[in-house]
Amino acid sequence: MALKECTKKEQANSYELEVNVDGETFGNAINRVYKKQVKSINIPGFRKGKAPRHVIEKMYGSEVFYEDAMQDCYPDALYEAAKEAGIKIVSVETLEAIEASKEGFSFKANVVVEPEMEINNYLGIEVTKKSTEVTDELVDEEIEKVRDRNSRMVTVEDRAAQNDDVAVIDFEGFVDGEAFEGGKAENYNLKLGSGNFIPGFEEQIVGHKTGEEFTITVKFPEDYQAEELKGKDAEFKINLHEIKAKELPEVDDEFVKDVSDKETLDEYKAELKETVAKRLQDEADKDVDNQIAEKLMELLEGEIPEAMYDNQANEMVREFDMRLRSQGLDMKTYMQYMGMDANSLKDMYKEEAEKRVKLRLALEAVARKENIEVTEADLDAEYGKMAEAYKMEVEKVKEAVPAESLTEDVKVEKALNLVKDKAVIK
Repeated sequence: MALKECTKKEQANSYELEVNVDGETFGNAINRVYKKQVKSINIPGFRKGKAPRHVIEKMYGSEVFYEDAMQDCYPDALYEAAKEAGIKIVSVETLEAIEASKEGFSFKANVVVEPEMEINNYLGIEVTKKSTEVTDELVDEEIEKVRDRNSRMVTVEDRAAQNDDVAVIDFEGFVDGEAFEGGKAENYNLKLGSGNFIPGFEEQIVGHKTGEEFTITVKFPEDYQAEELKGKDAEFKINLHEIKAKELPEVDDEFVKDVSDKETLDEYKAELKETVAKRLQDEADKDVDNQIAEKLMELLEGEIPEAMYDNQANEMVREFDMRLRSQGLDMKTYMQYMGMDANSLKDMYKEEAEKRVKLRLALEAVARKENIEVTEADLDAEYGKMAEAYKMEVEKVKEAVPAESLTEDVKVEKALNLVKDKAVIK
């Protein structure tokens, strides 16, 4: 395989490649196609799948396997041609065979390539780090969360219902004096103030006591899901059976023993202080990283092909599909459940895909300008980390992840670390 010509087109990041595939490579591809297709070919005088190649070519023409053999050759041929031309193909717009014979074939390909972007002023980026001070209020907030997780619901009889209570009710709804479908329930547990019911419904239960029967009036929203109820005035008959409120445990040494391995409240607060400190530090570091990433994307100059965003979104959808499968789910079921289709799912990742592409291009530009190199020791260290993370042998990881691909990833990571080291943190 050899690149004959690489022509820059008028459109940004577009090239036309003319590629020659030699006879030996083409012949090997033809043989692969023959071995695959012969199993389904019937030739009189031969058992199914046993006809020699030359007999099939004599009956159907010498070029019978050419089209599929060319399809077989295109990926490697394009990869080698792009490598020779010093470009990275993002997408292939058109492929056109020019001529083919047993001596080989040639083809033209119109491709979109990864752009060479420009970036300046990336060293000394100014960022503001969030406070990591652990206050008593933050520790108290953590304790309140633990109290809430260890709370229980108790029946309240000495007061009226209020927000955050759970009201156990029977209800039946009427529109124009007629009961409507789905408007009735018995012993329904409704958390007041949750906003789960029609606007005004929960608010009108507040203030009533256990055992009361009363009527409330509401108006269905104009965008309500049931067409026949949109914008309609409704009346609900309510029977309030029970009021339940959340009871929180007292914060004392006994509480501490129940929720931790500490003996006293002071020991528990000291432990929580360390936990909060680590969380604040992690959040602050992540925020700094985000600020640096946003600044790098702003500094990036050049035209990015839409196909790069498209490819990244597709890759993120594939990753999501793999996560679903690992949980015993499948994409089709998920989309049906969420009321989505393939396009809306892809759109969900569009914004994040654009950020990933821009940041990657920015860091590649930094690596190029700083002449960042990746050594064998760098690669060995990275392979070692991956082997440990995936519980695999290093050699197996090397088979799965090509050195060329890993080199680019390590180079980008080095570029990011350089920018972070030189950032001015306020």
